[in-house]
Amino acid sequence: MAVRSKAHAALAALREDLAGEVFAPGDRGYDEARTVFNAMIDRHPAVIARCADTADVVRAVRFARDLDLPVAVRGGGHGVAGTALGDGAVVVDLRRMRGVTVDPAAEAVRVEGGATMSDLDRATQPYGLATTGGRVSTTGVGGFVLGGGTGWLDRLFGLAADNLLGAELVTADARRVRASADENPELFWALHGGGGNFGVATALTLAVHELPEFSVALLIYPPESGPEAVRAFRELIGSGPDEIGGAALYITGPPEEFVPEDLVGRLVCGVLVTYAGGEEGLRRLAGPLLALPHAGEVVATLPYADLQCMIDDPPGMRNYWSAEYLTGLPDAWVDRYCARAESMPVPTGTQHVLFPQGGAVAAGPHDYPLPYRDAPWVVHPFGVWEDPADDERAVAWVRDVRADARPWRTGDVYLNFIGDEGSERVSAGLGAGNMLRLEKVKRAYDPDNVFRFNHNIRPL
Repeated sequence: MAVRSKAHAALAALREDLAGEVFAPGDRGYDEARTVFNAMIDRHPAVIARCADTADVVRAVRFARDLDLPVAVRGGGHGVAGTALGDGAVVVDLRRMRGVTVDPAAEAVRVEGGATMSDLDRATQPYGLATTGGRVSTTGVGGFVLGGGTGWLDRLFGLAADNLLGAELVTADARRVRASADENPELFWALHGGGGNFGVATALTLAVHELPEFSVALLIYPPESGPEAVRAFRELIGSGPDEIGGAALYITGPPEEFVPEDLVGRLVCGVLVTYAGGEEGLRRLAGPLLALPHAGEVVATLPYADLQCMIDDPPGMRNYWSAEYLTGLPDAWVDRYCARAESMPVPTGTQHVLFPQGGAVAAGPHDYPLPYRDAPWVVHPFGVWEDPADDERAVAWVRDVRADARPWRTGDVYLNFIGDEGSERVSAGLGAGNMLRLEKVKRAYDPDNVFRFNHNIRPL
């Protein structure tokens, strides 16, 4: 009874002290507050503290520690693993903390912990600046960057974590801490891939780069033309400059003007080519792809932030993703990849994606716990569907893609691309050789593993 009374008193005090909102089970707004992007995640936190500022974050963490409760951190809430929530946890919800401050002279931007890619991209765009972001606008900046961060611009600007200049955190003992190359450098190292294991990231400072023009080409092919299109994209990436990026992918044909009516709702092969430059240069570089017979195309110069918004994943869908990094893209793998598309759940939002790396990704700092940067390609089966009756076949298909990749996989993985696949995959995502060092940092900043609803690093 005394324990329950203490909890009630602490909750009442939190409601009084927090500048933001507090939600507990039974409160109006609690169910909305615990809803995340992936509809397969249904968790019931003890308390959700929607923080208005860093002082609120400190109060929320202190509340959790006083009651010996674990802490989950919600930024964008976009992660497939649902790490923004935890049953019985205190959720530090940062969605009210979305400020973005651009410093063009310093070529830097400060981003608060609840900001999304749209917040970041829209703030930097008027200055003709950008940094590597996620491939959709709804991704939270904090989890994306701290998990490594791969996107359309990574071949030119490096992984998002490579652009991390500094971080502001609230640690497990409710302390405010800064990390940079000069201040708490061991923590700063760990934040390059270690995710939310070390505290609540209330703000990040990122390097930005000039991006005066941006253009894209999206080409649609009938599925039988997929192997030829994927090989042509492979050659384009292999011979093209770092300004070229994009993806080869199989999708359900969308009801868009550029997609022939007979392919709408059916399996199609697509190639998206992104280019940090104008349309004329893109057409010249992508000439071999454009010359292949194709069923539809869009080629245009547009703001980078607009592309990010055009391919947003709809919320409220069921999601199961995974990934395998590849040693290369030989013809035998291309054939297997294209053949696997035939069993992809269609019509759904599922995507069968191949992303290129190389360029600034491969040239980036090799000391960070980002072991996948040397792989030239990654296959990313991205299961998205609506009907729970499709759960079994969608999950099985994603696992089949991983199995197909076994002869060519590096064994590394980008943790932001996967759900809960066990501790061995966490080690593969951070590099087995980095784990002891990461565990020591975890012990220094979170010895009780308060921040455990993540791809978890246990304190040594």
